[in-house]
Order: sequence, then structure tokens, then C-alpha cells
Amino acid sequence: MNYSKLFKERYFSQAIVLLLLLLLLAIGAVPGYLKGHWQWQKPQAIANLKELKQIRQTGITLPGWQTTEQAEQQIGEHKWSLQLLKKQDSQTEAVLLLLPQSGPRTQPQVEWTEINGWGRARWGRWDIAQNRSVEFTVKRSQVKELTAETTVKAMFFRAATREQTFAVLQWYAWRNGGNPSPLQWLLVDQIAQWHNQRVAWVAVSILVPMEPLGQIETIWPEIGSLGETVQAVLTASIL
Repeated sequence: MNYSKLFKERYFSQAIVLLLLLLLLAIGAVPGYLKGHWQWQKPQAIANLKELKQIRQTGITLPGWQTTEQAEQQIGEHKWSLQLLKKQDSQTEAVLLLLPQSGPRTQPQVEWTEINGWGRARWGRWDIAQNRSVEFTVKRSQVKELTAETTVKAMFFRAATREQTFAVLQWYAWRNGGNPSPLQWLLVDQIAQWHNQRVAWVAVSILVPMEPLGQIETIWPEIGSLGETVQAVLTASIL
């Protein structure tokens, strides 16, 4: 496999997104500059900020899953909602970590780094392997408020600790999509601000126990389905 080519392709795509973002920022900044004010000096309000903040205290209710425990958890510099889940009529368990946007100026930045640090502090080790990008779709039948199917991109990998091995699924969720890259959210939010709107976000990290040294593909049907459910619930009731 040509790893050099993969490296170049990865960073080429990131560079394209960054250039588009800079272009959008420049276009959006010019009218404000000519009028003597900057749009980001007073960003527009987040309409559902109250519901977003409530996530830390209560978590979310997922159909087909029972919450056995929920608490506010300090992870890095942020307070996340930590939920322990058990699938109904099954022995499948999962950990759901949610970090909602806390204000109009709050942007996603280092959430995945904080999760990695938390994993090492909690279990003594957090070794990542089999890291890849995946997609899943939330259909209109799952969320009646959607006008079209929503495709979400996420990071999917195996994290080995001293006590347990997990399949991990991570992304930033917003109403009409999701992506693990903060730049993707920033691009969508900048476009929305041109129409006097905002795009609220929630960082999502799902951990499902798996066999040590196992292949994450064996866990994908379960964790992918749970990811769809989380995105659907966030879209229908919060985002």
C-alpha cells in the first residue's frame, strides 16, 4: 500500500476544506468591515441553548436502550454527560459520552484529544488501532422533522486499555449532518450565519466493549445502529 499517497490525499482534502473556509470567512467579513462592525464580535444566539445545556444533567433517552447510570463527568477542560447503556432484551452494553455546545461562541476543538486523555487516566492505557472513517444514514422515517436523509461521517477505531477493549465511534452531530472534523462544522455554521441562523453541535463518543485484539467490523452493526439512534434522537429533540 502506498502510505505516502494516502498521507498526501488526506491532507490535500483537509487543505481544500480550509481554503474554502477561509474564502467564506473573507467573503462574509467584507460587508461587516465596510459597515464598521464584525459579525463574530456578537455571534447570533443559539435558539436551543437551554436544551443543549440540559444534556449534561440528564443525558438523552434512547429507544431500545436503558440508561443504567448517568452523571456529569469532567473530561479535560469540559463537563460531559456520561451514560451507561444496556440494550433492552440483550446483554449488549455501551458508554455514551456527550458534550453539547455551551454558548454562541463555543466551537468544537480538542474534544477527541480530551477523550483519549480521559481513557488513559481512567484505564491506564488507551491504545488506538484500526482507525478509519465510516458513514451512517438517518432516514426520514426515523425523524419526521427531516426533509431528507441525513448522512453522518464518523471516526471508528479500536481502543485497548488495561481492563477492557472498546470499539469507539466519534463525531460532531448537528441537525442535518455530522462529521468528526471541527472544520466541517465551522463551514456549515458560517453558511448558516449568512441566513441569520446557527448550527448547534454536540460531540458524541460511543464506546462498546469488544473482544481483545478483535476486528471492529464485527461490532459495526451494533455500534452503527446505536450511532443512528443517537443522531436521530438529538435531531428530533435537541438540535
